[in-house]
Amino acid sequence: MGRSQETFNKKEVRNKKEKKRKEKEKKRLARKENEKRGSLDDMIAYVDENGMITTSPPDPTKKKNIKSEDIEISITKRDSTQNSDPIRKGIVTFFNESKGFGFIKDSETQESVFVHVNNLLEDIKEGNVVSFEVEMGHKGPAAIQVKLFK
Repeated sequence: MGRSQETFNKKEVRNKKEKKRKEKEKKRLARKENEKRGSLDDMIAYVDENGMITTSPPDPTKKKNIKSEDIEISITKRDSTQNSDPIRKGIVTFFNESKGFGFIKDSETQESVFVHVNNLLEDIKEGNVVSFEVEMGHKGPAAIQVKLFK
């Protein structure tokens, strides 16, 4: 009895929902078939000698033997002959006297080094040339034994 009194619009909505459900079912079945066809060999990728990703395996005749000792993963090692002076020279780029901290630009490495008022031997201002030593602080390099350069 319920369907005999359905309006045209209600029939259209019901037909659209049914059509959408059937399309969704078709897509789901198609995805399932594609999963069965796709094998592990189709998913494997190779990297050639230039670092490009390819689908073909590398040629074993082009294989090069590399010693594991020749591979460097870390930073470059410093020579023992390069004993750098622990006392450095730099320019005070910023110093806030009220808060008691600032930054020194190392003239050799051009790094910015943090300085705190507790590590000062003499009073400093922005633009002063200072000598200092560097040690690792909580958040990076920090200047200690800071004094005016003469």
